[in-house]
Amino acid sequence: MQKYLFKNISVVNEGSIKAIDVLVEGERIERIDNNISVKGAVTEIDGTAKHLFPGVIDDQVHFREPGLTDKATIFSESRAAVAGGVTSFMEMPNTIPNALTVDLLEDKYTIAANSSIANHSFFMGVSNGNTEEVLKINNRKNDICGIKIFMGSSTGNMLVDNFNTLDKIFSESEMLIATHCEDETIIRNNYNNIKSIKNKLEPQDHPLIRDEEACYQSSLRAIKLAQKYNSRLHVLHISTEKELQLFGNMMPIKEKRITAEVCVHHLHFTSDDYAKLGYQIKCNPAIKDPHHKKALWKALLDDRLDIIATDHAPHLLSEKDGPYEKAHAGLPLVQHPLMLMLYYNSIGEISLEKIAEKMSHAVADCFQIKERGFIREGYFADLAVVDLNKPYTVTKENLLYKCGWSPLLNFTFPSSVIQTMVNGNMVYENNQVNDSYKGSRLSFNRD
Repeated sequence: MQKYLFKNISVVNEGSIKAIDVLVEGERIERIDNNISVKGAVTEIDGTAKHLFPGVIDDQVHFREPGLTDKATIFSESRAAVAGGVTSFMEMPNTIPNALTVDLLEDKYTIAANSSIANHSFFMGVSNGNTEEVLKINNRKNDICGIKIFMGSSTGNMLVDNFNTLDKIFSESEMLIATHCEDETIIRNNYNNIKSIKNKLEPQDHPLIRDEEACYQSSLRAIKLAQKYNSRLHVLHISTEKELQLFGNMMPIKEKRITAEVCVHHLHFTSDDYAKLGYQIKCNPAIKDPHHKKALWKALLDDRLDIIATDHAPHLLSEKDGPYEKAHAGLPLVQHPLMLMLYYNSIGEISLEKIAEKMSHAVADCFQIKERGFIREGYFADLAVVDLNKPYTVTKENLLYKCGWSPLLNFTFPSSVIQTMVNGNMVYENNQVNDSYKGSRLSFNRD
C-alpha cells in the first residue's frame, strides 16, 4: 500500500489554514495531526511554504468524447485537468451521439473507466422527446451526478423548448436538474435586429445578441418551475447582474433547493477583451460588460453564487474564426481554474479559504458527493499542492489540451500547482502527468 506523508504543510480546508502533517495510505487520508511519524516505507514530502488544497471538483466540462475526438478526448482533457489541480469532473451530454439514453450514458462511463486520470461523472441529457428515458434514472440517484437541460441552444442540438417536457421533468425528476438558461426567442430577435443594421457581425456583438434579458428570463422560468414542484435546481454559468436577484444566500448550501454556479471566464474576462481576443472568448452565455463581472464577484463572496466551474469547452482554433455565425462558442479552461483563482487571491479579491470552499467543499455539498471535496480523515485523498511563490506562464508547450490553444496564452500566474493526487495516487508532479493511473466513478449520498 502506497503511503505519502506531507510534513508541515499549510492545509487550506473548511475555513482555516493550518500548518500540519497529513498522512495518506492507499486511496484515503489516514491521519491529520502534528508531528506524524510512520514506520516502514513512506514517501515523505516537505510541505514547508506550500499549501495543500482539496482537489478541485469541476461540475461543468465538455470533454467531447464520443464523436468529437478531433477536439478533445476524456483522456487528453483529464490530463490537463489534473495538471491544474482538478481531481474530479462532471461532463455534459452534448457529445455525438447525445447522451439521451441510459445505455449511451453508460457508454461514456465505460470510456472514462478506461481512460480518465481524474474522477468522473456524467450528466444525463434531456431532449423534447426523451422524458421517459430521463426519469428511469430516478433510481440511480447515488450513481449519476444529475440531468442537464439546455433551456437555451448552445453547442450541439439539444434545445428543450417544449413546455410539457419541462413541466414533466421538473415535476417528476428526483435528480438534481442542471440548466443552461438563455431565452431562444430573445436571442433570435436580438440577432435579427442587429443583423438588419450591420452587414457583418463582430465578436463585440455577441453579448448584445445573448444579452442580460435573455439570461434573466430563462433563469426566471427555470426557477419558477423549480419552486412550483420543489425541484432540486442548479443553474449553470450565471453571467449577468440581473440574474443575481433570483438567488439568496441566507442558508447553508446543503439546505438550498436552488443553487447557482459561476464560471472562471465570467469572473476574469469582460466585453473589453473582445478587441484583443475576438472569437477566442465567444461562449454561451456570453462574456458581458465589466459591471457584470463586478457584480458576479460580489455575489460569489456573499454566497448568492455557490460554486466556481470552468464550462471547459474546447474547439479547434480554426473553428474559432469568423464570420460570427460560424465561430464556435466555448473556451478551453480546465487546466487553469485553480491558478486563476490564486491570481485573484494575490490581488486581494478572494481568500484561499474561499477558493477551497467554492471549488471543492461547496461542489461536494451541492451534488452530495460521497467522501470527497474536503481534507478529512477517512475521505479520499484528492489533493492539490500549491506553491504560492512559484510563477507559472501559460505557453503552447505546457498546454495539455488536445485543441492546443488557450485564451490565457502568455498569462503569468503568480502561483503554481506542483503536485496533484487522485485517490492517493500522485498523478501530477515535476510538470509530468502519470498516465498509468485511472480515476474512479463518483458516488453520491442521496438516500
